[in-house]
Amino acid sequence: MVSDTTLNTMKDSDHSCQLSIIVPVYNVEKYIHACMESIFRQGMDDKVFEVIIVNDGTQDRSMEVIQDIISQHDNITVINQENLSLSVARNNGIAVAKGEYILMPDSDDLLIDNSLSILLEKALESKADLVVADFLEMTDEEIKRLDNVAQKYLKVKEKTGEQMFLEDLNPRQCYVWRTLYRKAFIQENNLTFIPGVRYQDVPFTHECYLRAKKCLRVSRLLNVYRKGHASATYSFNKKKAHDLITVIAGTWKLRKIEGLSPAVLLKLEDDVFTSFSLLIYFMLYGMKDAKERQEVFQGLNNTVPDLNFSNGRKQKMTWFLYKHSPKLYFALRLFIKSWTPKPNFE
Repeated sequence: MVSDTTLNTMKDSDHSCQLSIIVPVYNVEKYIHACMESIFRQGMDDKVFEVIIVNDGTQDRSMEVIQDIISQHDNITVINQENLSLSVARNNGIAVAKGEYILMPDSDDLLIDNSLSILLEKALESKADLVVADFLEMTDEEIKRLDNVAQKYLKVKEKTGEQMFLEDLNPRQCYVWRTLYRKAFIQENNLTFIPGVRYQDVPFTHECYLRAKKCLRVSRLLNVYRKGHASATYSFNKKKAHDLITVIAGTWKLRKIEGLSPAVLLKLEDDVFTSFSLLIYFMLYGMKDAKERQEVFQGLNNTVPDLNFSNGRKQKMTWFLYKHSPKLYFALRLFIKSWTPKPNFE
């Protein structure tokens, strides 16, 4: 739901908009200015792209600290909405986007200087559904010392969506911000983020890869992913467990897409098993109440009744124990809990 306080500062609508950059904003006062600055350090004329800032009911000064940037550029649109979630903010941004391609950076990350224009050029030339780039992971302190980034020799490899899925998709790195999406591809396939759910990148990215016909894998560093700044008090709870169950269900149902090869179906099962394993792993550290854990198990069974893992001995054994004696399965996992590092609940 977009509010009536939408502000559009784009003044010249006669120019063709090649790219829409959608930036959801929620409680990122410390990082949003740097993010916005990086968008305008791409060596691109403001007339060929737009920036859509979706204020997701931020409760801090995020919008105030970027007013200088908003006032300096005529290609910025601001959408104000209630706090409806990152996924809804992205959906609303996509709905009003005018660009032929869409980029969705996270508001606490950065674009690497002068990295975007060549990717957009390749996208426009090829009309690829997806253009997937590389990224860096850095802490706040490393970013402070960041100067010029040495780019690799540019390599562009054209692939089908199936090839990209099998060769490039890491189920633990379903980052939408590293990809340029052709807007018509998103519209034609009715691709949306699941509203109000964390980890929404996972089913969205999987479906994009599975439905894409033409993709480009480009050896170009596009983003700096800011790591290690999640709240130390962040914890896992039933709501987050429910979100992850929704993500598991959304990804599992993609098996029904027509024409998927046996190799794709096998990897899809493996990827969902990764999400299932994360659910269990997070519960080990974030849930001490046995009753809550039982409610989560029941919720998974009710939401995805046909869920099943059978690829290899580990999956078969895990699934057998879980289905026939979840209490015993979890007790065993608790027993080996000390062998594994504490997870990051970001």
